[in-house]
Amino acid sequence: MGEVTLVPTQKVLDFPITALTFENQIQTIMKWAIAHESRTVCVANVHMLMEGHWNPEFANVLKNADVVTPDGMPLVWMMRRMGARSQDRVAGMDILQGLCQLAQAQNVSVYFLGSQTEILARMRKRLDQEFPNLKIAAMEPLPFRPLTEAEDADLIKKINKSGAGLVFVSLGCPKQENWMAQHKGKIQAVMIGVGGVFPVYAGIHKRAPRMVRELGFEWLYRWIQEPRRLWSRYMTTIPPFMWLATKQLLSSSRLAEVFLQGSGD
Repeated sequence: MGEVTLVPTQKVLDFPITALTFENQIQTIMKWAIAHESRTVCVANVHMLMEGHWNPEFANVLKNADVVTPDGMPLVWMMRRMGARSQDRVAGMDILQGLCQLAQAQNVSVYFLGSQTEILARMRKRLDQEFPNLKIAAMEPLPFRPLTEAEDADLIKKINKSGAGLVFVSLGCPKQENWMAQHKGKIQAVMIGVGGVFPVYAGIHKRAPRMVRELGFEWLYRWIQEPRRLWSRYMTTIPPFMWLATKQLLSSSRLAEVFLQGSGD
């Protein structure tokens, strides 16, 4: 493990979200990747924060991550309201493409882990077109069942032996974040949980247009594509997040009023 690097954060609900620009976040990740530091990067949206709110063990995973990027626009808006005025969105797809561009330029090898063989094959085709000089260490699906101890040890050895500095992990939330936390200190690379980015990059799902993303309606665009899978997730996470976020903003404004009154005495 390299030296401890403290990144600035802004709390959303009870979770420290990394308060750096997109460019600074990927440059920080890249610096760790070049040094082969064992780090974890969580790409957070409303669903992930609510998983942490309901599950104390998962909350610790998020709080112990080296970077937690604001992927969802509601997190970005909250950060801006809470003091990180110029915060921009640091989304999974942009992280994948931004880091592949940097990795190609700086000769850092990249490992793609999880998802399905067909999706990985389609990804490789697009990666070869967009980043022809990118060093791909491996593209490896994982079984849905948990790995045995021996299989896990082999996987750790394989990743480390490959020389990869970046490991993109696509197992879905919260499975991928738990997996990264369990392998911190064992895998000598930066692990980044990117969930549904693999099938979007592979062209299986479409990414929302930029204007839709900036308006914060990417969730609706995704729901139209996968209504059955996403309906219950959205209905169980969006309303409670809105309630908790409103409580945080009201509490924050009350604290500000108390401070201003106190300083005026």
